[in-house]
Amino acid sequence: MSLSGLITALATPFRADGSLDPDAWQRLLHLQLDAGVNGVVVAGSTGEAATLTDAEYDQLLVSAVKQVAGRVPVLAGTGLSGTAKTIEQTRRAAANGATHALVVTPPYVRPTQAGLLAHYRAVADQGGLPVVLYNVPGRTGSDMLPETVAELAAHPNIVAIKEAVADMGRVKALLALRSAGFAVLSGDDGTAARSIRSGMDGLISVGSNALPGAYRRMCELAAAHDHAATEAWDDRLQPFHEFCGVEPNPIPVKALLRRLGIGHDLRLPLLPLSAPHQAAADHLAGDIAALETLSSH
Repeated sequence: MSLSGLITALATPFRADGSLDPDAWQRLLHLQLDAGVNGVVVAGSTGEAATLTDAEYDQLLVSAVKQVAGRVPVLAGTGLSGTAKTIEQTRRAAANGATHALVVTPPYVRPTQAGLLAHYRAVADQGGLPVVLYNVPGRTGSDMLPETVAELAAHPNIVAIKEAVADMGRVKALLALRSAGFAVLSGDDGTAARSIRSGMDGLISVGSNALPGAYRRMCELAAAHDHAATEAWDDRLQPFHEFCGVEPNPIPVKALLRRLGIGHDLRLPLLPLSAPHQAAADHLAGDIAALETLSSH
């Protein structure tokens, strides 16, 4: 399955007591599929993967694979700080039916570029799934440079990168690596329209949890090089781009989802949205239905 367009990095809905909310999970998946998203990520950082038990991870992924039923790719977050554990988690995702592994650079341990090469090659060789590289140095402390990506892109089982560094120099360097077998995806909602217009294949989005139709529309217009319409949609979504960054992800987007009736709180050490931002969440949540309706016209 090719990776392009809008892919939603799904939040994980919990009940008020902190347990998984399977009904809310099903509603979130329905919302995404009905809006025409081009893929979903299960148990990534937006999905609070670090707080999930193995049984919960399996439950979420099996449920998503069943509901998606082959219509779009299902990426599973499998990146951990150690290579052996990452391979094990990737094999777990493969056994549960994922189509791809989204593998973040190993958090906290700060490998060298040579270490990243060895890590990703081992996961691609032994994990049993096509690998999507994920570079988000602001969270991991490790920045995978374009020259490292260029070497990895030659591996037949490394099929894409999600790049969260929004610098246009970085975007340009990665676009030179695009091929039929290697996609380049934005990991930054706020600059995705510009990046897709420049040639990126799509966006793995946080905000699309709450606005899948609107973000899908923005990505489609950008890919079609309809600059005026793309800019108009990006402007409409700018308040949501900004809001999703007012506190660490996924705190803000889960505040929006809660107002849509999907899930309650987060798991420690994350806390719910703080008081100064609650009014903004209320205001933005009131605009979601109109934007989603407009996106389908």
